Amino acid sequence: MTACDHDGMDIVVWVLRIALALAFIGMGVSHFLPSVRRTMRAMIPPALRRPRFPSAAALVAFTGVCELAGGVGIALPWQLVGAEWMRWLVGLLLVAFLIAVFPANAYAAAHPEKFGRAAFPFWPRYLAQLGLILAVTLAAAPL
Repeated sequence: MTACDHDGMDIVVWVLRIALALAFIGMGVSHFLPSVRRTMRAMIPPALRRPRFPSAAALVAFTGVCELAGGVGIALPWQLVGAEWMRWLVGLLLVAFLIAVFPANAYAAAHPEKFGRAAFPFWPRYLAQLGLILAVTLAAAPL
């Protein structure tokens, strides 16, 4: 790979990082909008609605904060402070997050009569989630 090729790849990775940051921050903010928050609370699968589990409202708020933190963390210029490993950690945590929230998306997909547009069909959502995991992994890798 020539220096020019490497610079081009750096630009692609930075654009991916910024796009993911904007997406995660936007999704995180949406968790705190009343109408979206109500829908997201309803998307929490019944198996997670138990007395010793956090409430649906707490889970929605927590996942919103995770998305906000992940969006910021994936875009921060960690290399400027000698902590590029932090972006890799953020990426790993975002991948774990995406896996953890998938059951809520699957639950919504199984109940389109209840969730309308939020009930994105299962297989396209699954493939999109895998694509997002791949994008996060690429964006989190050191340059």
